[in-house]
Amino acid sequence: MANKKFEFTGETKTVCGVTLHRIRAIVDIAYAKAGEIGGWIESERNLSEYGNAWVSGNAEVYGDAWVSGDARVYGNAWVSGNARVYGDAEVYGNAWVYGNARVYGNARVYGDAEVYGNAEVYGNARVYGDAEVYGNAWVYGNAWVSGDARVSGDARVSGDARVYGDAEVCGNADYIVFKNCWSSMRWFTYTRSNKMWKVGCFHGTGEELVKKAYADSEKSGRCYEAIVRAVEAIEDAMNEKKED
Repeated sequence: MANKKFEFTGETKTVCGVTLHRIRAIVDIAYAKAGEIGGWIESERNLSEYGNAWVSGNAEVYGDAWVSGDARVYGNAWVSGNARVYGDAEVYGNAWVYGNARVYGNARVYGDAEVYGNAEVYGNARVYGDAEVYGNAWVYGNAWVSGDARVSGDARVSGDARVYGDAEVCGNADYIVFKNCWSSMRWFTYTRSNKMWKVGCFHGTGEELVKKAYADSEKSGRCYEAIVRAVEAIEDAMNEKKED
């Protein structure tokens, strides 16, 4: 049966030893009009003929990767391996999704971000900048991972969490996210694996954070110190449990 949505233009190129084919829409869909040139795929198995799923620009989808539903892959993005992009998800910019990764729901992966391994990004999550999500990590809900942040292992980043800058979240329950509800209302993060704090442009130890906060104001100092000491108490209690 002929494909219902797109055809090959006859234009090809080779990437990593794989021949990719430029596509053209043959019917109107949400992201393209009939006759409009799209992006590059290795074969028809890479793009569903149903729904509004589309690959455009210089984007490339190959291997056993599959784009379906109403998902979009565009710009200079790459989707490869056994990756899946579906639902209303979008992958664009110079982003790369590969391995067994899944991006779905209303998730967005863009910039120079990478999602790979068995990672999943879904819900209204955003992964962008130079961020990486990999291993068995999940980023979901309204969570954002950006900058040079890394989320890996069995980590779960969810809700309204923000992981950014040089922050690293790895393993299971490796991070704790707080909200500055006394002044800026911004989110900040403690990472257990390296015992470091990330607050805005600040990245350092608990003592360094407390010192900086007091330099800003007495109120800020007291609030941040209370949180740092609470986390230290939690860490001490967990270490005692391990020794038992």
